[in-house]
Formats: sequence, C-alpha cells, structure tokens
Amino acid sequence: MIHYPFEFDAIVVGGGHAGCEAAWAIAQSGFRALLITLDLDRIAQMSCNPSIGGVAKGHLVREIDALGGIMGRVADAAAIQYRTLNASKGPAVQSTRLQCDTQLYRREMLRRLTHHPNIYLVQARVEDVILENNQVSGVVVNGDVFYKARCVVLCTGTFLRGLCHIGDYHFEAGRSGDTASVRLSDKLREMGIKLKRLKTGTPPRLLKRTIDYSKLEIQPGDTEITRLSFYEDQPLLPQVPCYITYTNEKTHDIIRAARERSPLFNGTIHGIGPRYCPSIEDKVYRFPDKDRHQIFVEPMGLETDEIYPAGISSSLPFDVQIAFVHSIPGFENAHIIRPAYAVEYDAIETGQMMHNMALRDIPSIFLAGQINCTSGYEEAAAQGIMAGINAVRWLKGEDPFVLRRDEAYIGVLVDDLIMRGADEPYRMFTSRAEFRLSLREDNADLRLSKYGHELGLLPDDAYAKCLQKQSDIERLTHRLAKLHVKNLDKSRISNAERIPEQGNLAQLLKMPQITMDMLVQGNAEIASFSPAVRRNVEISSKFDGYIQRENARIASFVDMESRKIPADFDYTTVSGLTTEVLTKLQKYRPANLAEAGRIPGMTPAAINAIWIAIKR
Repeated sequence: MIHYPFEFDAIVVGGGHAGCEAAWAIAQSGFRALLITLDLDRIAQMSCNPSIGGVAKGHLVREIDALGGIMGRVADAAAIQYRTLNASKGPAVQSTRLQCDTQLYRREMLRRLTHHPNIYLVQARVEDVILENNQVSGVVVNGDVFYKARCVVLCTGTFLRGLCHIGDYHFEAGRSGDTASVRLSDKLREMGIKLKRLKTGTPPRLLKRTIDYSKLEIQPGDTEITRLSFYEDQPLLPQVPCYITYTNEKTHDIIRAARERSPLFNGTIHGIGPRYCPSIEDKVYRFPDKDRHQIFVEPMGLETDEIYPAGISSSLPFDVQIAFVHSIPGFENAHIIRPAYAVEYDAIETGQMMHNMALRDIPSIFLAGQINCTSGYEEAAAQGIMAGINAVRWLKGEDPFVLRRDEAYIGVLVDDLIMRGADEPYRMFTSRAEFRLSLREDNADLRLSKYGHELGLLPDDAYAKCLQKQSDIERLTHRLAKLHVKNLDKSRISNAERIPEQGNLAQLLKMPQITMDMLVQGNAEIASFSPAVRRNVEISSKFDGYIQRENARIASFVDMESRKIPADFDYTTVSGLTTEVLTKLQKYRPANLAEAGRIPGMTPAAINAIWIAIKR
C-alpha cells in the first residue's frame, strides 16, 4: 500500500453539492480538507435539472448562505433566469428559483474550491474507509493509495452500487458517463452499516435548434431580481426565458403500450423512487384521469444548445422515448442528445445517524446528501454544510452544532431524517415546517448569520452587512412610528385615495390596502432604505398578530426541547410503554421530549410517562 505523505484533518468523499459544502465548511474553519471525487471536471455537476432553489429549496439555499456556505453565491454567478415562485401567496411560501448555466456553475464552484488554501482535491475512487479501534484513520483509493485523516464525510450521491436503466439496457454507473462505487458499498456493509436501495431518474436532453418554440408558452423571468446570496453581488449574466409545453393522450398511449418494457413496472428496478418527482410513466399510470402533464423547457446554459425538458424523466427504452418525445407539441422533430435513464443506488437505513450527521456507532464518519435518503441539490448542500461544521466540532472535541426546527428549514430537514426517517427520496416542502412564517427566505440572514460568524464560516465583512440590515430594520420601524400621514406627498402616490386622513405610518402599514410601495412613493426617507429592509418591515407589520401567536408556539416547543432525556436512560423502566414504542425509542434514542414526540407512532401518554420516569 502507498501511504500519501501528507495528513489531513478530514476527508470528504464525493464532489457533488453535499461534498462541496462540507469541504468548504471544514476549510473555512481552519482545518485541512481533502476532497476526493471520481472526476474533477464534474465537481458540482448539475446531474439532473439546471436550476437551484424553488419552493422551500430556496429557503435552504438562503440558510446555507447565511451560515457561510457557497451554493447561493455560485448560483448567482451562474444565473441566467430568476423567478419568485408563489409570488401571489403569503411571504412564508414565496421562494426564489434560479436557472443556471450548468457549465458556469461547475467552473465557478471548482474555482472557489481550488483557490481555498485549506482545500486539496484528488481525482480517485474511494474503495475503503480504514478504522482503528472503531475510529477513522483514513481511506484507501484505487491504486491502493492510503490517505490519512481523523474523520470522513461520505457524500456519495447515487454512486454506491449505482445501476442505470434505459429499458432493457442496464449498466453500472452513478450517473451516465461515470463509474459506480461498488467496493465502498461492500465495505460499508462489512462495517455493519445497513443500506437499502433507492431510485431516481432524469429526462432526455434535447437539441435546441430542433424544437419548434412557436408551439410553446414562454415563461420569462423576473424583472426585479432577488439574488440567493445575501452577501455577494455578482454581475448579472444575460437573462433568458424558459418555456412550457404539455404531454397529451397520444403521449400517454405510447407510454401505456410500453408498460411491459419499463424497468419500473417489469420488476427490474427494485429501488424506491421519489414520490414528488416521479417518472413520466409513473405519472401516466398514477394519474389516469389527467389528460396532460406539464413540461418546463429549460436551457442548460448560454453557450450550449442542450435543453432540459423537466417533467418527463423516464427509464423506458430509447425507441419509446423517441416516440413519446415526438408526440409532444414543439418536440415533433426534436433531436435527443442524451437519453433519459433511471439510476438505482444504495442509501442508509433510518436510525443509524445522529443529529450531528455522524453515524451513531462510528462517530468519526459523517454522512450528507443522497446517502441519507434525500433528493435535490439543495437538500444535499444543506446536509453538507452541517456535516462539515460538525466534523470540525468533533475534531475540536466540542459539542455538536444542531439547528432546531424553529430555527431553520435545515433543522427541519435534519430532524426529519433522524427522527422520522425516509422510505423514499426525501424532498423539502414549506408544509414540513411547523413555524414557516418565522422561517422565511427573506430573514434567513437575520436568523442564522450569527451562527455562521461564530463558527468561523462567515467573514467579518459579510456579518457586518447582516448587522447593518438589522439596524436598518430597527431604524425604519422606529421612523414609521414617528412619521404621520402629513409626511406623505399624496400627489406622488398611486391609489392615494386609499390612505386615511390621520394616523402614523406604522398604523397605516398594518392596513391591508396600504403597501410599503405606496409609502415609498410618498416619502423620500422611506425610499432611502433598501428593498430587503422595507420588505422585512412590511411583513413584520402586516403579519404581526400571526407572528406573535407563532412565537408563543415556538416558546412551548423550545420548552419541550429543553426537557432532556439522559443518553443512558433505560426505557424498560417506564411502565405503560407498548413494545412498538419501546423498540422505536431504543432505535432512535431521542435527546429530549420534543424529539421523542416526533418519532412515528409516539403517543402523548408515552411522552408523559417518560417525563414522569425521568423526574423520579
């Protein structure tokens, strides 16, 4: 065996979105991170769709940015369209979504990683994690080369025993064009790590010039741009539109006729796929009453003619793909650059990981991304930064850094994976958060930047921007209470007749017919504050009653979180627990009553019995 001459503090396995954030977090904290990936040219590859953000996913990216991560900054540098989703709904569910130039995204991420003095990149395939006395000592890569480190972060994506399917054509790969990681999967099993099979997929890629755009609906981006990063102001790239088309009955008939040739239905695929991002054949069979399904036609970049038709992921044979693609309006003569395919891969069984992203039985191994049964770039990156942060905390002998469910969507994500598990690839939704009015996109910096700065990830100048924003919010709130209707120039305000004859501006802003934009039109001092500050103040004003009620619920939640359960607590001493509840408590080992209450099947009576036993 060849021993590499340098020692590292942590090794990150996998250069996807989880691995990039994990390596960055470790390096920003002052530790040496070795990032090992199969192909350096595919660092941060957008293997599926060319977008970052979306409903709830935009919240995750903003939280990553607030903590000092890099996904939002890289996405802004590569953005070719910005859109605010749910713009007509309440602020809690409004989310930012970016279309990215995938080549620029990858190049920008690689540039940032290679320029960081504490990040070292290696192109290799990890085949073993070496343990000494149940403690990581390093990894072995192909060629029998040993790299030494004290902890490992596994961000293996879909590569663990990855198997791709295009009809009856099957090949080992983590994604098309890349090899699978088989030996590492076998080694993890030998360590006693329980794995299961999951599945995801991707649509065919089309050649732009062969699409008839006259038959498609145009979907332009926003004219007022909301960047994903709070702290960087990247130069804006040329902005381009997306388009929409739909499947039809002919499309569905072609897919139905090929049912027996689909690996999804003929028993070839054993992994469980994502419920909320199903393949087109799954949608056709699951929703037989729907006569069409929407397809978003998305550019992959400014310098490529490759088009991503979101909504028609498939594992059907290539000839069937050609037929159903050509049945779709605008795609009649579309040339398929890359066929759609499904990929099966290994992920861990629920109950083996702790809230600090480490394995319960091997605490020097941390996990992030699809190995934890999630789907999506944003979910992976959120886990990556948390795994990187906690790897550093472990190296320093410090307590884990864990975000509560009332503090961040990242807290919701991690807690769901630990306490509720995932039988299918997990996707974040705003509905998963109990306190979503408090966990908005616009206030992620106010919620989390303090943590990022304390952890050493967020630089002083970036944190200063957050503090300035907080100060400006307080100043504007104070000024609105001091200014009155007489301080408004109504001649400059649209719909000025809606404005009452008396009252201060803080009182006016609570009225549904009065907007911050109206106050901006009528008062130059208010207009001098940034849009982000004005938006925060307006939301706080109009939703003040709801926010106060939510804060009361949060206080109750935090109280339950504070009721700790000793790590060595013997649940068999608690009378009245059913065998099912006792088994789950021993499996999940909740740290407090709130966590215990989130275990599936847990009852209020059981929680009360546990608390009584602890107090005794």
